[in-house]
Amino acid sequence: MKQSENISDPTSIPQDIKRLRPSGGYRRLRSFQVATIIYDATVLFCERFLDKRSRTIDQMVQAARSGRQNIAEGSRAAATSSQTELKLVNVARASLDELLLDYEDFLRQRGKRQWHKDDREALAVRALGRKQEQQSSIDHSDPAAHWKIYAACLEHKDSEIVANTIICLIHQTNYLLDQQITALERQFIAEGGYREQLAAARLAERSKQNRVDQAQSNEQAHKKAPACPTCGKPMVLRTARKGKNAGSQFWGCAGYPNCRGTRAI
Repeated sequence: MKQSENISDPTSIPQDIKRLRPSGGYRRLRSFQVATIIYDATVLFCERFLDKRSRTIDQMVQAARSGRQNIAEGSRAAATSSQTELKLVNVARASLDELLLDYEDFLRQRGKRQWHKDDREALAVRALGRKQEQQSSIDHSDPAAHWKIYAACLEHKDSEIVANTIICLIHQTNYLLDQQITALERQFIAEGGYREQLAAARLAERSKQNRVDQAQSNEQAHKKAPACPTCGKPMVLRTARKGKNAGSQFWGCAGYPNCRGTRAI
């Protein structure tokens, strides 16, 4: 790299250089999209159904926010650390588990029914999720588009329906995060962490450069190779293996061993 180049300036980096590992793109993750709905729905739920003086509001909102934010941070961390990515995705999973308990407590303490996973209401919410995945017309980067699909349930006047809908969404997100964690663990086992990949990439690049240098050296040597003083054939560079000149190079006849002509370099 030239002295005038500044590696902290993105404009100085050649455009054909790619990052070793991809990162970001979390807005396209289904887990992040549903976690965003959960976060927004939790804020609205707390405003509508909980006492404004209750400390539970802060706990629930923070747990919902942590679930969403750690998915995003884990995706961004993927470029430099598999372990950090795994850790953050696990934190997101744990935060949503905490939030799940809060909603279950809300229903139990108020004598409200919690839907079983096979109840028709729960199945209807899952069907909305499948509908969301299948609709190609949805702008997946627009949170409002995702909210609209569940709006009738999340904005319902009955807190039992709202809480159960959010519980269904938490289960969906946790399932997706479990799959994501499993995939990350398998990738780490198969490909190693960032440091291992960086070292492997460096070794591959060094080997490639050595081959290029050797090819160029051989080409240059061939162009300036003298003729054998004995038979007239072109000579090639050789390296002495023994004797007082061991390790030094010399010109040897290409017709060796039939011709043993040599020249000093």
